[in-house]
Amino acid sequence: MKILVLNCGSSSIKYKLFDMDTRAVMAQGGVEKIGLPDSFLQVKLPNGEKVKIEQSMPEHTVGIQLILNSLIDKEIGCLQSLEDINAVGHRVVHGGEKFNQSVLITPEVKEMIVKCIELAPLHNPANLKGIEAIEQTLPNVPQVAVFDTAFHQTMPDEAYMYALPYELYEKYAIRRYGFHGTSHRYVSARAVDLLGNPEHSKVICCHLGNGSSLSACVDGKVVDTTMGLGPLAGVPMGTRSGDIDAAVVQFLCNKYGYSVDECLNILNKKSGVLALSGNVSSDFRDLASGAAEGNEDCQLALDKFAYEVAKYVGAYAAALNGLDVLTFTACVGENDKSIRAAVCEYLGYLGVKIDPELNKKPHEADANGKTVSIPGGGVSGDSVYIPQVTGDITIAATTVKEDSFYWKAVTDDFAGGSRGIDAHLFLGNRRRRFKGDAERDGFAVGNAALDAAGAVGKRADFAVAHFEGVVLL
Repeated sequence: MKILVLNCGSSSIKYKLFDMDTRAVMAQGGVEKIGLPDSFLQVKLPNGEKVKIEQSMPEHTVGIQLILNSLIDKEIGCLQSLEDINAVGHRVVHGGEKFNQSVLITPEVKEMIVKCIELAPLHNPANLKGIEAIEQTLPNVPQVAVFDTAFHQTMPDEAYMYALPYELYEKYAIRRYGFHGTSHRYVSARAVDLLGNPEHSKVICCHLGNGSSLSACVDGKVVDTTMGLGPLAGVPMGTRSGDIDAAVVQFLCNKYGYSVDECLNILNKKSGVLALSGNVSSDFRDLASGAAEGNEDCQLALDKFAYEVAKYVGAYAAALNGLDVLTFTACVGENDKSIRAAVCEYLGYLGVKIDPELNKKPHEADANGKTVSIPGGGVSGDSVYIPQVTGDITIAATTVKEDSFYWKAVTDDFAGGSRGIDAHLFLGNRRRRFKGDAERDGFAVGNAALDAAGAVGKRADFAVAHFEGVVLL
Protein backbone atom coordinates (compact mmCIF):
# COMPACT_ATOMS: atom_id res chain seq x y z
CA MET A 1 0.00 0.00 0.00
CA LYS A 2 1.37 3.40 -1.03
CA ILE A 3 0.55 6.35 1.26
CA LEU A 4 1.40 9.96 0.41
CA VAL A 5 1.83 12.22 3.46
CA LEU A 6 1.46 15.99 3.05
CA ASN A 7 2.26 18.79 5.48
CA CYS A 8 1.03 22.03 3.91
CA GLY A 9 2.12 25.38 5.23
CA SER A 10 1.11 28.83 4.05
CA SER A 11 3.86 28.91 1.41
CA SER A 12 5.31 25.41 1.50
CA ILE A 13 4.41 21.72 1.12
CA LYS A 14 6.48 18.93 2.65
CA TYR A 15 5.81 15.40 1.45
CA LYS A 16 6.83 11.77 1.86
CA LEU A 17 5.61 8.71 0.01
CA PHE A 18 5.62 5.49 2.04
CA ASP A 19 5.38 1.86 0.97
CA MET A 20 3.47 0.57 3.98
CA ASP A 21 4.18 -3.06 3.10
CA THR A 22 7.90 -2.55 3.67
CA ARG A 23 7.68 0.63 5.82
CA ALA A 24 10.11 2.25 3.40
CA VAL A 25 10.24 5.90 2.30
CA MET A 26 9.90 5.81 -1.48
CA ALA A 27 10.13 9.55 -2.11
CA GLN A 28 10.41 12.78 -0.14
CA GLY A 29 10.95 16.46 -0.62
CA GLY A 30 9.21 19.77 -0.46
CA VAL A 31 7.85 22.77 -2.29
CA GLU A 32 9.00 26.19 -1.09
CA LYS A 33 8.01 29.82 -1.70
CA ILE A 34 4.52 29.21 -3.09
CA GLY A 35 3.18 32.51 -4.45
CA LEU A 36 6.66 33.99 -4.97
CA PRO A 37 8.52 34.27 -8.27
CA ASP A 38 11.39 32.01 -7.16
CA SER A 39 9.27 29.03 -6.02
CA PHE A 40 10.75 25.56 -6.42
CA LEU A 41 10.41 21.85 -5.65
CA GLN A 42 13.33 20.02 -4.06
CA VAL A 43 13.32 16.23 -4.31
CA LYS A 44 15.58 14.08 -2.13
CA LEU A 45 16.56 10.93 -4.01
CA PRO A 46 17.20 7.58 -2.26
CA ASN A 47 20.96 8.02 -2.69
CA GLY A 48 20.82 11.33 -0.81
CA GLU A 49 21.17 13.48 -3.92
CA LYS A 50 18.88 16.51 -4.10
CA VAL A 51 17.20 17.65 -7.30
CA LYS A 52 15.83 21.19 -7.49
CA ILE A 53 13.05 22.00 -9.94
CA GLU A 54 12.29 25.70 -10.32
CA GLN A 55 8.77 26.56 -11.47
CA SER A 56 6.22 29.28 -10.87
CA MET A 57 3.65 28.13 -8.32
CA PRO A 58 1.01 30.78 -7.68
CA GLU A 59 -0.98 28.49 -5.37
CA HIS A 60 -0.97 25.07 -3.71
CA THR A 61 -2.68 23.12 -6.49
CA VAL A 62 0.24 23.78 -8.83
CA GLY A 63 2.68 22.69 -6.13
CA ILE A 64 0.75 19.47 -5.47
CA GLN A 65 0.65 18.72 -9.19
CA LEU A 66 4.40 19.27 -9.45
CA ILE A 67 4.98 16.83 -6.57
CA LEU A 68 2.74 14.23 -8.23
CA ASN A 69 4.50 14.68 -11.56
CA SER A 70 7.86 14.09 -9.86
CA LEU A 71 6.59 10.79 -8.44
CA ILE A 72 5.98 9.39 -11.95
CA ASP A 73 8.92 11.13 -13.65
CA LYS A 74 11.05 8.64 -15.62
CA GLU A 75 14.32 9.95 -14.17
CA ILE A 76 13.55 10.84 -10.54
CA GLY A 77 10.18 9.16 -9.97
CA CYS A 78 9.32 5.92 -8.19
CA LEU A 79 5.78 5.14 -9.41
CA GLN A 80 4.49 3.79 -12.70
CA SER A 81 1.19 5.63 -12.28
CA LEU A 82 -0.52 7.95 -9.82
CA GLU A 83 -3.13 5.22 -9.48
CA ASP A 84 -0.55 3.42 -7.33
CA ILE A 85 -1.26 5.94 -4.54
CA ASN A 86 -3.84 4.32 -2.26
CA ALA A 87 -4.49 7.23 0.12
CA VAL A 88 -3.22 10.64 1.20
CA GLY A 89 -2.66 11.63 4.83
CA HIS A 90 -2.68 15.30 5.83
CA ARG A 91 -1.31 16.91 8.92
CA VAL A 92 -4.02 19.26 10.24
CA VAL A 93 -2.89 21.42 13.13
CA HIS A 94 -6.12 22.14 15.03
CA GLY A 95 -9.19 19.96 15.39
CA GLY A 96 -10.51 21.76 18.45
CA GLU A 97 -12.85 19.59 20.48
CA LYS A 98 -14.42 18.23 17.31
CA PHE A 99 -11.93 15.40 16.83
CA ASN A 100 -10.10 13.15 19.23
CA GLN A 101 -8.85 10.86 16.48
CA SER A 102 -7.92 10.99 12.82
CA VAL A 103 -10.76 10.86 10.31
CA LEU A 104 -11.46 10.14 6.68
CA ILE A 105 -12.02 13.53 5.06
CA THR A 106 -15.59 14.27 3.98
CA PRO A 107 -17.36 17.56 3.22
CA GLU A 108 -18.59 17.57 6.81
CA VAL A 109 -15.06 17.09 8.15
CA LYS A 110 -13.86 20.00 6.03
CA GLU A 111 -16.60 22.17 7.53
CA MET A 112 -15.38 21.26 10.99
CA ILE A 113 -11.79 22.15 10.05
CA VAL A 114 -13.03 25.51 8.78
CA LYS A 115 -14.75 26.14 12.14
CA CYS A 116 -11.40 25.58 13.86
CA ILE A 117 -9.63 28.22 11.77
CA GLU A 118 -10.21 30.80 14.50
CA LEU A 119 -8.11 28.60 16.81
CA ALA A 120 -5.29 28.18 14.25
CA PRO A 121 -5.57 31.04 11.74
CA LEU A 122 -2.07 30.52 10.32
CA HIS A 123 -2.16 26.74 9.97
CA ASN A 124 -5.64 25.35 9.27
CA PRO A 125 -6.22 27.40 6.09
CA ALA A 126 -2.97 26.04 4.62
CA ASN A 127 -3.92 22.49 5.62
CA LEU A 128 -7.25 22.93 3.84
CA LYS A 129 -5.48 24.14 0.70
CA GLY A 130 -3.61 20.86 0.55
CA ILE A 131 -6.79 18.84 0.99
CA GLU A 132 -8.58 20.76 -1.74
CA ALA A 133 -5.59 20.49 -4.09
CA ILE A 134 -5.62 16.70 -3.79
CA GLU A 135 -9.39 16.70 -4.38
CA GLN A 136 -8.74 18.42 -7.70
CA THR A 137 -5.76 16.34 -8.82
CA LEU A 138 -6.64 12.91 -7.34
CA PRO A 139 -10.42 13.08 -6.86
CA ASN A 140 -10.88 9.34 -6.31
CA VAL A 141 -8.14 8.86 -3.72
CA PRO A 142 -9.30 8.80 -0.07
CA GLN A 143 -7.79 11.42 2.22
CA VAL A 144 -7.29 11.31 6.00
CA ALA A 145 -6.85 14.23 8.39
CA VAL A 146 -4.42 13.60 11.25
CA PHE A 147 -4.82 16.32 13.88
CA ASP A 148 -2.03 17.69 16.06
CA THR A 149 -4.55 18.28 18.83
CA ALA A 150 -6.40 14.94 18.69
CA PHE A 151 -4.04 12.88 20.83
CA HIS A 152 -4.40 15.30 23.74
CA GLN A 153 -8.18 15.02 23.95
CA THR A 154 -7.89 12.41 26.71
CA MET A 155 -6.77 15.05 29.23
CA PRO A 156 -8.99 15.21 32.34
CA ASP A 157 -10.97 18.33 33.13
CA GLU A 158 -8.52 19.56 35.76
CA ALA A 159 -5.69 19.50 33.20
CA TYR A 160 -7.31 21.15 30.18
CA MET A 161 -9.62 23.68 31.86
CA TYR A 162 -8.27 27.19 32.47
CA ALA A 163 -9.18 28.99 35.70
CA LEU A 164 -11.22 31.53 33.75
CA PRO A 165 -14.95 32.34 33.80
CA TYR A 166 -16.68 29.16 32.68
CA GLU A 167 -18.72 31.04 30.09
CA LEU A 168 -15.52 31.63 28.09
CA TYR A 169 -15.20 27.88 27.71
CA GLU A 170 -18.88 27.35 26.97
CA LYS A 171 -19.10 30.13 24.39
CA TYR A 172 -15.65 30.09 22.80
CA ALA A 173 -14.13 26.69 23.74
CA ILE A 174 -11.15 28.41 25.39
CA ARG A 175 -9.12 25.64 27.02
CA ARG A 176 -5.82 23.77 26.78
CA TYR A 177 -5.56 21.74 23.55
CA GLY A 178 -1.90 20.81 23.11
CA PHE A 179 0.08 20.21 19.92
CA HIS A 180 2.75 17.93 18.40
CA GLY A 181 0.21 15.16 18.85
CA THR A 182 1.56 12.81 16.18
CA SER A 183 5.00 12.91 17.81
CA HIS A 184 3.73 12.43 21.36
CA ARG A 185 1.43 9.62 20.30
CA TYR A 186 4.12 7.70 18.47
CA VAL A 187 6.84 8.17 21.08
CA SER A 188 4.68 7.28 24.08
CA ALA A 189 3.36 4.16 22.34
CA ARG A 190 6.84 3.09 21.27
CA ALA A 191 8.25 3.59 24.77
CA VAL A 192 5.53 1.43 26.29
CA ASP A 193 6.07 -1.18 23.59
CA LEU A 194 9.78 -1.37 24.38
CA LEU A 195 8.99 -1.88 28.04
CA GLY A 196 6.88 -4.90 27.18
CA ASN A 197 3.51 -3.12 27.42
CA PRO A 198 3.17 -3.14 31.21
CA GLU A 199 -0.08 -1.91 32.71
CA HIS A 200 -0.30 1.63 34.06
CA SER A 201 2.93 2.68 32.34
CA LYS A 202 3.83 6.30 33.06
CA VAL A 203 5.62 8.16 30.27
CA ILE A 204 6.83 11.74 29.92
CA CYS A 205 7.62 12.79 26.34
CA CYS A 206 9.95 15.73 25.71
CA HIS A 207 9.48 16.93 22.13
CA LEU A 208 12.29 19.47 21.96
CA GLY A 209 13.01 21.57 18.90
CA ASN A 210 12.44 25.06 17.59
CA GLY A 211 8.93 24.40 18.84
CA SER A 212 8.89 22.36 22.05
CA SER A 213 6.28 20.65 24.17
CA LEU A 214 6.07 17.97 26.85
CA SER A 215 3.31 15.49 27.59
CA ALA A 216 2.49 13.15 30.46
CA CYS A 217 0.85 9.85 29.51
CA VAL A 218 -0.54 6.83 31.32
CA ASP A 219 -1.11 3.69 29.25
CA GLY A 220 -0.70 5.74 26.06
CA LYS A 221 -3.30 8.36 27.03
CA VAL A 222 -2.42 11.99 27.70
CA VAL A 223 -2.88 13.29 31.23
CA ASP A 224 -1.37 16.73 30.60
CA THR A 225 0.67 18.68 28.06
CA THR A 226 2.49 22.00 28.06
CA MET A 227 1.05 23.83 25.04
CA GLY A 228 -2.38 25.36 25.44
CA LEU A 229 -5.01 27.10 23.34
CA GLY A 230 -2.16 27.77 20.90
CA PRO A 231 1.48 26.69 20.64
CA LEU A 232 2.86 29.59 22.70
CA ALA A 233 2.59 28.08 26.19
CA GLY A 234 5.03 25.80 27.98
CA VAL A 235 8.82 25.89 27.87
CA PRO A 236 10.82 28.61 26.07
CA MET A 237 11.32 27.74 22.39
CA GLY A 238 13.28 29.06 19.44
CA THR A 239 11.41 32.36 19.19
CA ARG A 240 8.41 31.75 21.49
CA SER A 241 8.42 32.88 25.08
CA GLY A 242 6.71 29.89 26.63
CA ASP A 243 4.79 30.47 29.86
CA ILE A 244 4.60 34.12 30.85
CA ASP A 245 2.56 36.29 33.21
CA ALA A 246 -0.34 37.80 31.23
CA ALA A 247 0.27 41.05 33.12
CA VAL A 248 3.30 41.59 30.85
CA VAL A 249 0.93 42.15 27.93
CA GLN A 250 -1.24 44.51 29.97
CA PHE A 251 1.85 46.44 31.10
CA LEU A 252 3.18 46.89 27.56
CA CYS A 253 -0.23 47.88 26.21
CA ASN A 254 -1.21 50.33 28.93
CA LYS A 255 2.13 51.96 29.68
CA TYR A 256 3.89 51.92 26.32
CA GLY A 257 1.06 51.81 23.82
CA TYR A 258 1.67 48.39 22.32
CA SER A 259 -1.29 46.71 20.64
CA VAL A 260 -2.23 43.15 21.59
CA ASP A 261 -1.10 41.95 18.16
CA GLU A 262 2.27 43.65 18.62
CA CYS A 263 2.69 41.94 21.98
CA LEU A 264 1.82 38.55 20.51
CA ASN A 265 4.27 39.14 17.68
CA ILE A 266 6.97 39.72 20.29
CA LEU A 267 5.99 36.63 22.28
CA ASN A 268 5.80 34.40 19.20
CA LYS A 269 8.62 35.66 16.98
CA LYS A 270 11.08 37.70 19.05
CA SER A 271 11.30 35.83 22.34
CA GLY A 272 12.47 32.41 23.53
CA VAL A 273 16.13 31.43 23.32
CA LEU A 274 16.58 33.99 20.52
CA ALA A 275 15.83 36.80 22.96
CA LEU A 276 17.73 35.28 25.89
CA SER A 277 20.83 34.90 23.71
CA GLY A 278 20.81 38.60 22.87
CA ASN A 279 19.40 37.81 19.42
CA VAL A 280 22.38 35.62 18.51
CA SER A 281 20.18 32.85 17.14
CA SER A 282 17.09 30.69 17.65
CA ASP A 283 19.11 27.66 16.52
CA PHE A 284 20.42 25.58 19.43
CA ARG A 285 23.55 24.65 17.47
CA ASP A 286 24.48 28.31 17.15
CA LEU A 287 23.79 28.81 20.85
CA ALA A 288 26.06 25.89 21.75
CA SER A 289 28.82 27.37 19.59
CA GLY A 290 28.35 30.77 21.17
CA ALA A 291 28.42 29.33 24.68
CA ALA A 292 31.60 27.40 23.85
CA GLU A 293 33.19 30.69 22.80
CA GLY A 294 32.28 32.28 26.12
CA ASN A 295 29.05 34.09 25.22
CA GLU A 296 27.22 34.26 28.54
CA ASP A 297 23.89 35.16 26.93
CA CYS A 298 23.99 31.99 24.81
CA GLN A 299 24.79 29.96 27.91
CA LEU A 300 21.88 31.57 29.76
CA ALA A 301 19.51 30.64 26.93
CA LEU A 302 20.61 27.01 27.09
CA ASP A 303 20.47 26.91 30.89
CA LYS A 304 17.01 28.47 30.98
CA PHE A 305 15.71 25.99 28.42
CA ALA A 306 17.05 22.94 30.27
CA TYR A 307 15.77 24.28 33.60
CA GLU A 308 12.24 24.81 32.31
CA VAL A 309 12.13 21.37 30.66
CA ALA A 310 13.33 19.71 33.88
CA LYS A 311 10.80 21.71 35.90
CA TYR A 312 7.95 20.38 33.77
CA VAL A 313 9.30 16.84 34.01
CA GLY A 314 9.14 17.18 37.78
CA ALA A 315 5.61 18.55 37.66
CA TYR A 316 4.46 15.76 35.36
CA ALA A 317 6.08 13.10 37.51
CA ALA A 318 3.87 14.45 40.29
CA ALA A 319 0.80 14.45 38.03
CA LEU A 320 1.53 10.83 37.09
CA ASN A 321 2.41 9.90 40.68
CA GLY A 322 5.60 8.34 39.40
CA LEU A 323 7.59 7.86 36.22
CA ASP A 324 8.51 4.78 34.20
CA VAL A 325 9.89 6.32 31.01
CA LEU A 326 11.34 9.68 30.05
CA THR A 327 11.72 10.29 26.31
CA PHE A 328 13.56 12.90 24.25
CA THR A 329 12.62 13.44 20.63
CA ALA A 330 12.53 16.05 17.80
CA CYS A 331 15.63 17.79 16.46
CA VAL A 332 17.00 19.09 19.79
CA GLY A 333 15.81 16.15 21.88
CA GLU A 334 17.36 13.62 19.50
CA ASN A 335 20.55 15.41 18.54
CA ASP A 336 21.64 17.69 21.39
CA LYS A 337 23.51 15.57 23.93
CA SER A 338 24.27 18.59 26.12
CA ILE A 339 20.60 19.51 26.51
CA ARG A 340 19.68 15.92 27.40
CA ALA A 341 22.47 15.79 29.97
CA ALA A 342 21.56 19.18 31.43
CA VAL A 343 17.90 18.21 31.83
CA CYS A 344 18.73 14.85 33.42
CA GLU A 345 21.12 16.51 35.86
CA TYR A 346 18.05 17.93 37.62
CA LEU A 347 16.33 14.54 37.84
CA GLY A 348 18.55 12.50 40.10
CA TYR A 349 15.79 12.32 42.70
CA LEU A 350 13.75 10.32 40.17
CA GLY A 351 16.61 7.88 39.67
CA VAL A 352 17.55 9.22 36.26
CA LYS A 353 21.12 8.31 35.31
CA ILE A 354 22.17 8.23 31.67
CA ASP A 355 25.39 6.81 30.26
CA PRO A 356 27.60 9.75 29.15
CA GLU A 357 29.21 7.82 26.30
CA LEU A 358 25.95 6.46 24.92
CA ASN A 359 24.41 9.91 25.22
CA LYS A 360 27.00 11.22 22.74
CA LYS A 361 25.84 8.96 19.87
CA PRO A 362 22.45 7.51 20.85
CA HIS A 363 21.58 6.09 17.41
CA GLU A 364 24.72 4.11 16.69
CA ALA A 365 23.33 0.67 17.55
CA ASP A 366 23.72 -2.94 16.49
CA ALA A 367 20.80 -4.26 14.45
CA ASN A 368 19.96 -6.80 17.15
CA GLY A 369 20.27 -4.37 20.03
CA LYS A 370 22.94 -3.76 22.61
CA THR A 371 22.92 -3.33 26.39
CA VAL A 372 25.38 -1.21 28.37
CA SER A 373 25.12 -1.22 32.16
CA ILE A 374 25.66 1.94 34.15
CA PRO A 375 26.32 2.22 37.87
CA GLY A 376 23.66 3.33 40.29
CA GLY A 377 20.03 2.42 40.78
CA GLY A 378 16.72 3.85 39.86
CA VAL A 379 14.29 5.05 42.48
CA SER A 380 10.88 5.46 40.90
CA GLY A 381 11.74 5.48 37.23
CA ASP A 382 12.76 2.82 34.77
CA SER A 383 14.10 4.26 31.51
CA VAL A 384 15.17 7.24 29.47
CA TYR A 385 14.46 6.84 25.75
CA ILE A 386 15.93 8.82 22.88
CA PRO A 387 13.84 7.81 19.84
CA GLN A 388 14.70 8.77 16.29
CA VAL A 389 11.21 9.63 15.13
CA THR A 390 9.40 11.23 12.23
CA GLY A 391 5.78 12.26 12.57
CA ASP A 392 5.27 11.41 8.89
CA ILE A 393 5.34 7.67 9.50
CA THR A 394 2.69 8.12 12.19
CA ILE A 395 0.49 10.02 9.75
CA ALA A 396 1.03 7.30 7.14
CA ALA A 397 0.19 4.50 9.57
CA THR A 398 -2.88 6.35 10.80
CA THR A 399 -3.99 6.96 7.22
CA VAL A 400 -3.90 3.22 6.57
CA LYS A 401 -5.98 2.62 9.68
CA GLU A 402 -8.55 5.33 9.10
CA ASP A 403 -8.97 4.44 5.44
CA SER A 404 -10.22 1.00 6.53
CA PHE A 405 -13.19 2.51 8.35
CA TYR A 406 -16.44 4.02 7.12
CA TRP A 407 -16.90 7.51 8.53
CA LYS A 408 -19.84 9.86 8.36
CA ALA A 409 -20.52 13.24 9.88
CA VAL A 410 -24.06 13.95 11.00
CA THR A 411 -25.90 16.86 12.52
CA ASP A 412 -29.09 15.29 13.75
CA ASP A 413 -30.26 11.66 13.73
CA PHE A 414 -27.13 9.57 14.42
CA ALA A 415 -27.25 5.79 14.40
CA GLY A 416 -23.72 4.93 15.55
CA GLY A 417 -22.47 1.50 14.63
CA SER A 418 -25.08 0.94 11.94
CA ARG A 419 -22.31 -0.39 9.67
CA GLY A 420 -20.65 -2.46 12.32
CA ILE A 421 -18.32 0.32 13.46
CA ASP A 422 -17.44 0.92 17.06
CA ALA A 423 -18.59 4.55 16.86
CA HIS A 424 -19.59 7.15 19.37
CA LEU A 425 -20.68 10.75 19.49
CA PHE A 426 -18.28 13.62 20.05
CA LEU A 427 -19.76 17.00 20.79
CA GLY A 428 -18.28 20.39 20.15
CA ASN A 429 -18.10 20.98 23.89
CA ARG A 430 -16.22 18.17 25.58
CA ARG A 431 -17.68 18.63 29.06
CA ARG A 432 -21.20 18.77 27.73
CA ARG A 433 -20.87 15.43 26.03
CA PHE A 434 -20.66 13.82 29.45
CA LYS A 435 -23.84 15.66 30.40
CA GLY A 436 -25.67 14.18 27.42
CA ASP A 437 -26.22 17.49 25.66
CA ALA A 438 -26.06 16.76 21.93
CA GLU A 439 -27.20 20.16 20.79
CA ARG A 440 -23.85 21.62 19.83
CA ASP A 441 -21.97 20.52 16.71
CA GLY A 442 -22.74 16.81 16.96
CA PHE A 443 -20.16 14.74 15.13
CA ALA A 444 -19.80 11.00 14.73
CA VAL A 445 -16.45 9.36 14.29
CA GLY A 446 -15.25 5.79 14.45
CA ASN A 447 -13.34 4.63 17.49
CA ALA A 448 -10.25 3.63 15.51
CA ALA A 449 -7.39 1.72 17.11
CA LEU A 450 -4.00 3.41 17.28
CA ASP A 451 -1.75 0.34 17.22
CA ALA A 452 -0.72 0.82 13.59
CA ALA A 453 1.74 3.55 14.53
CA GLY A 454 3.40 1.30 17.08
CA ALA A 455 3.71 -1.53 14.57
CA VAL A 456 5.24 0.74 11.95
CA GLY A 457 7.54 2.25 14.53
CA LYS A 458 9.53 -0.96 14.93
CA ARG A 459 11.76 0.32 12.14
CA ALA A 460 12.79 3.33 14.18
CA ASP A 461 16.22 3.40 15.85
CA PHE A 462 16.17 3.85 19.61
CA ALA A 463 18.67 4.54 22.31
CA VAL A 464 17.26 3.46 25.64
CA ALA A 465 19.09 4.65 28.72
CA HIS A 466 17.79 2.58 31.61
CA PHE A 467 18.38 3.87 35.10
CA GLU A 468 20.00 0.46 35.69
CA GLY A 469 21.45 0.08 32.21
CA VAL A 470 21.37 1.26 28.61
CA VAL A 471 19.67 -0.61 25.79
CA LEU A 472 20.09 0.19 22.11
CA LEU A 473 17.29 -1.05 19.88
